[in-house]
Amino acid sequence: MQTKIAPSILSADFSVMGEAIRKLEQNGADLIHCDVMDGSFVEPITFGGQMIKNIRPLTKLPLDCHLMIEHPKTQVKFFAEAGADIITVHYGACAKISETYLEETLRLIKSHGVKCGAVVNPDVPVEKIFNVFPMCDMVLLMSVFPGYGGQKFIPEVLEKIKKAREYAAFVGKPDMDIEIDGGVTEENADIIRKAGANVLVAGSAVFRAADMAKTMANLKG
Repeated sequence: MQTKIAPSILSADFSVMGEAIRKLEQNGADLIHCDVMDGSFVEPITFGGQMIKNIRPLTKLPLDCHLMIEHPKTQVKFFAEAGADIITVHYGACAKISETYLEETLRLIKSHGVKCGAVVNPDVPVEKIFNVFPMCDMVLLMSVFPGYGGQKFIPEVLEKIKKAREYAAFVGKPDMDIEIDGGVTEENADIIRKAGANVLVAGSAVFRAADMAKTMANLKG
């Protein structure tokens, strides 16, 4: 399975975002990962649908919008209309509202013609989202606790990657995208890929690289 690199623009210089996006595309990125934080589900506030709308004309790469927000259903329309190609939402945010809110949100995303995915934090068993695997185009496993870049990879997540890949195959989706977000580096990318992840989010590792193209190639293996 081909490995895809999704650099997180949270690590970019926001004052030159257009230039940063073009550089990522030129140097081998496969997706653009957009970390959306609301200051409630996680402490920081980053950006909303307007950022997606503004960068959409700048790249042909898929925009991978990771909503770290409360009540994600209320924001789906804005991100879909702004040009998101995939929208992922957190189990933790949805479970606080109702047992069916995650499934309802994924269906809403799909109704806009956008790919969808579910996310779990490092301390949440991946089994919590097994019921929505058949609906998902992607499953995102956080390998740090969301909110801040530059954190170290939590190795216990490797077992969750294996379980996710096995269950995806069990439900007839052996090629489903399994994305890892947090602490991904050139040093640990190999064990992450071998565990079964095929989409690697990298922020600091890419934007601080002396040779961005070489770093992304190394992350892909």
